[in-house]
This record gives sequence, C-alpha cells and structure tokens, in this order.
Amino acid sequence: MDQPTIADKKSIKLELEPGTYRWCRCGRSKTQPFCDGSHEGTSFAPLEFAIEERKLRSYCQCKHTATPPFCDGTHKTLP
Repeated sequence: MDQPTIADKKSIKLELEPGTYRWCRCGRSKTQPFCDGSHEGTSFAPLEFAIEERKLRSYCQCKHTATPPFCDGTHKTLP
C-alpha cells in the first residue's frame, strides 16, 4: 500500500462549525488538513467526517494517526 506524504510533523488546531468535512489522507493537499482533490491518480481517498458541535480540536497533518482525522501524537515518533 502507498504511504501518504507527511504534510507537517505537527497537528493543526481548528474550531470548525458544525457540518461535514473531507480530511486529506494523501498529504498532498494545499488546503491541509482538508482535501483539495490532489489525491486523484493515487490509491488514497479523503475521509468524510461530521462535526456536531463547535469545539477546538487538533487535526492530524502527518497522516499516520490511528484516530483520523484527529491527531494522536504519532507525528512525534516519525523520522
């Protein structure tokens, strides 16, 4: 399986409005942590997720989290 591009080795904290979003899994998007379609032609597809209430959360940018789209600190262990 393909490995994602590491967009950044830190999370990004965002307070999103309730709604549906698409998290970038490939790491190529120019609108991190969200998908901009840059995965086209790869084995990756975005992760659609819903936010029910406005709340500050940390979103993964390394693309190796075990809890997508949220950061679990995995970026701290990457080379």
